[in-house]
Amino acid sequence: MFNKEYWNSSASKLKSVKYLALMGVFIALKIVASKLYFPVSENLKVGFGFVLLAIESSILGPVAGALSAIITDNLGFFLGGGGVYFAGYTLTPVLACLVWSCFLYKQKITVVKIIIAKLINSLFVNVLVGSLWSSMLYGKGYIFYFTKSLIKNSVLFPIEVILLVIVFNALVPVLKRSKLIDSPNTFPIPWL
Repeated sequence: MFNKEYWNSSASKLKSVKYLALMGVFIALKIVASKLYFPVSENLKVGFGFVLLAIESSILGPVAGALSAIITDNLGFFLGGGGVYFAGYTLTPVLACLVWSCFLYKQKITVVKIIIAKLINSLFVNVLVGSLWSSMLYGKGYIFYFTKSLIKNSVLFPIEVILLVIVFNALVPVLKRSKLIDSPNTFPIPWL
């Protein structure tokens, strides 16, 4: 996973018309998904973009996926994202993509890997890093945003994991037939 071939494999997708077109589709879908959410507070919302990011990361890997995350965030902002531009919010989906890629790209996709990757993204990326960005932007203390984000992410965690498992169970056979993933998966997705 952390060898040169792993990273080169993902970077090589940037030279493929097929994968560039697929990246474009994911960028468009993620921008649309970013507009479909339920607001919880000034800086918290419940959405479904994480599903698209997980799928995209399993197909494109860390390099192409991170570039897609950067393009999505910036294009989404300039197409009417609202609010103040903040580069930290661009870093957040890049970090999430790297986590998803470590667990799902060129790997056997399992329920345990989905749970661990989602846990890292929820606790580290969303709660720790997201709270830092919110405290920098909105002026309230870090603990204030940390607490709100921890509660939201804790409540949503099991629901999001179930949703991811359902989606990957439906998509893995299609992605394998289309040769978009190299996973040695069986159906349904195994626990380990």
